[in-house]
Amino acid sequence: MDLSTIIGLILGLLGLIGGFFLEGGHFSALWGLSAFCIVLGGTLGATIIGTPFDQLKNIPKWLGIAFTNRALNGEAMYSTLIRFSEKARQEGLLSLESELDKIDDEFLRQGMQLVIDGTDPDITRSILEAGLTTQESRHKIGISFFEAAGGYSPTMGIIGTVMGLIHVLGNLSDADKLASAIAAAFIATLYGVSFANVFFLPLAAKLKFKDKSETHIKEMVLDAIISIQSGENPAILKEKLSTHLGFTPSEEKAAETE
Repeated sequence: MDLSTIIGLILGLLGLIGGFFLEGGHFSALWGLSAFCIVLGGTLGATIIGTPFDQLKNIPKWLGIAFTNRALNGEAMYSTLIRFSEKARQEGLLSLESELDKIDDEFLRQGMQLVIDGTDPDITRSILEAGLTTQESRHKIGISFFEAAGGYSPTMGIIGTVMGLIHVLGNLSDADKLASAIAAAFIATLYGVSFANVFFLPLAAKLKFKDKSETHIKEMVLDAIISIQSGENPAILKEKLSTHLGFTPSEEKAAETE
């Protein structure tokens, strides 16, 4: 599980609800089924209109990415790439074929297969870069979905509040219930703003962060694959890849000896 997503969501909800209780509020005052239906239903409906139909099946997958820790491990990938480089340098590129079944990452496996097959380095680079571009485009759909929901949600809250006030103004004869009815009408605005700023927009931000992190690591993989294919010295490759991870080879050795 991605603890930062879960902890952040819990803290956000506790902050909002806890602050309300500290002001003397009651839980029942925060519940409004009609407001919930208007805001959530209206937001999802408006967001789905702007999303390709064939992408809707990916909503559970996008949520899974945001709430689980399935990101690539940059340091583990670094170690794997250096090991491949050293093996290719000592035993030749064809020796890497025995490593293919051990590779879990599809992008790295594809790149190493191209290297083993003797594909021209320029073609290898163009194929892998095209894969990165496709990945970024695919990720942007999920990010855009939650960003759009975060934009629609407050507006749906206002619509729900206006609808509630229309109902209140249509029943002004019952003065005893007027104050509670007005308060209930504003629950929709509360839901709309809360859903946007505690759930939808933070999820979009988390997906955006994970997209950049994965792309960064795969750019490192791409550089390594081209270097391995060209027979570059593993020591040079270490220098090159260390810049992707933000440490120097001396720092790496110090970490290994600790």
